[in-house]
Amino acid sequence: MTVSSAAVVPQDAPSIEVEAPHHAAAVEALVDRAFGPGRFAKSSERLRETNRKLDACSFVALRGGQVIGSVRLWPVTIGGKPAAFLGPLAVDSEQRSAGLGQSLVEAACAAAAKAGWSAVLLVGDAPYFSRIGFSAAPAAKVVMPGPADQRRVLLKALVPGGDEGFEGRVAVP
Repeated sequence: MTVSSAAVVPQDAPSIEVEAPHHAAAVEALVDRAFGPGRFAKSSERLRETNRKLDACSFVALRGGQVIGSVRLWPVTIGGKPAAFLGPLAVDSEQRSAGLGQSLVEAACAAAAKAGWSAVLLVGDAPYFSRIGFSAAPAAKVVMPGPADQRRVLLKALVPGGDEGFEGRVAVP
């Protein structure tokens, strides 16, 4: 009997793909389920409502053709300096705790690095996102548009030194 050295992937394992236009309605429904109507009151939403997502840096997780996870990146400036803004990250409640959110964030950050972005900004849970390389320290002087817990404003360098020198208000370019 011959055993392959390749990892065995379950047949129903989710795939991670660049978000396509036909995924948009399912992504919106997933985000609505994950965050509810309160998401529209968050300062992060101010950066998305008049912005256009970075298509090549926004991903979905699919199982059986159904969207079970999503992450989007958006262009912003911080004191005039460009950065990619991550959010929302949403994973179907029945699919959580399997590392899917982390895989989506890693795919988005890799795509952003390939596209030439130096850093990714987000507002989120520091213990969760620190595992993926995000930190509050380089974002200490970043000012979100509206109320935000500064401890949750996090940055990740995509290139050496890419998270340095960010200071000022976050805005849509």
